Amino acid sequence: MKIGFNKPYFTGKETFYIEDAVKRKKISGNGYYTKKCQNYFESNYGFKKALLTTSCTDALEMCAILCEINNGDEIIVPSFTFVSSALAFVRQGAKIVFADSYNDNPNIDADKIESLITHKTKAIVVVHYAGVACDMKKIMALSEKYNLIVIEDAAQAICSKSNGQYLGSIGHFSTFSFHETKNIISGEGGLLVINDDRFIERSEIIWEKGTNRAAFFRGEVDKYGWVDTGSSFLPSEIIAAFLWAQLENIVDIQNKRLSHWHYYQKHLQLWSEANNIQLMPIPSEETNNGHMFYIVCKSADHRGQIINHLQRNDISAVFHYISLHSSKFYNDRHDGRVLSNSDKFTDCLLRLPMYYELNPSQVVEVLTKFKNH
Repeated sequence: MKIGFNKPYFTGKETFYIEDAVKRKKISGNGYYTKKCQNYFESNYGFKKALLTTSCTDALEMCAILCEINNGDEIIVPSFTFVSSALAFVRQGAKIVFADSYNDNPNIDADKIESLITHKTKAIVVVHYAGVACDMKKIMALSEKYNLIVIEDAAQAICSKSNGQYLGSIGHFSTFSFHETKNIISGEGGLLVINDDRFIERSEIIWEKGTNRAAFFRGEVDKYGWVDTGSSFLPSEIIAAFLWAQLENIVDIQNKRLSHWHYYQKHLQLWSEANNIQLMPIPSEETNNGHMFYIVCKSADHRGQIINHLQRNDISAVFHYISLHSSKFYNDRHDGRVLSNSDKFTDCLLRLPMYYELNPSQVVEVLTKFKNH
């Protein structure tokens, strides 16, 4: 039987809650299930304000609007990330200043950020790759020193912590993804978190197409109208109802994924050391949410050999991002710095199958075929 890279997990209650949403006769956004999901995040993760969005990309675009990005403003973004981390700010006219990764993990190298800050810098975007935290202490210290906004792209980081604090609750803003490749899913979907009181009121207006509609329905104004820029960022109740079924089972989902992760780690540790293969490092002060298990191969050719060998054995393993600084779209706007660590992960990082319904025998099969490539 073929072992795919990802398989969306359904708890069995998704269609029940979707049917309930239909029976409630309100399937547009900001209804019963939207509020349940948002309250869950605020109550359990220490988020000041949580707003469901149609995607993590939309949540990032809301961040760019709330930051009041103008032409020429500079935003520091890791190069090894998905295009949305940068694109949301490019759309507002920003210049992207790409930062390199650490040598031993794909996260933004916090020790190299300060040298990139200029009088034009407005914000720092950090991406918690694989659900493992960036060095938020150093990054928030830079934010305070230079009066910069910090956006946590926590698309992969649901439930992960840094020094006991949930990722997404540390920066001024954070964004999450519920795409079907993530731990908790709604097909497409996302979340914007606002942790700074200055931005909360306006975030609801931008979320509601530039109107004060949310305040109207709370009885805070006697009528609502167009008061700011915005767009249709909020998802329907159908998406929120689906997501609620996932949130009800989040502990079980996370535990199952983590069990797969630890099995991979345990049975590859000695092999990786003997073969000079790098595994995922998890700093002692951080937690791991089982979003993915990756290895760092010796070269692009080595990675290709492993992928081909696994494919011949009906196992799907994939690589990830191409460094954004070298992309066709942005290459001629990059300042020419060599970002060698980002390029290394572009060429060498390989993700093994990881999803809820992997069974122990499949994990063993992946490991067996992988070691024998």
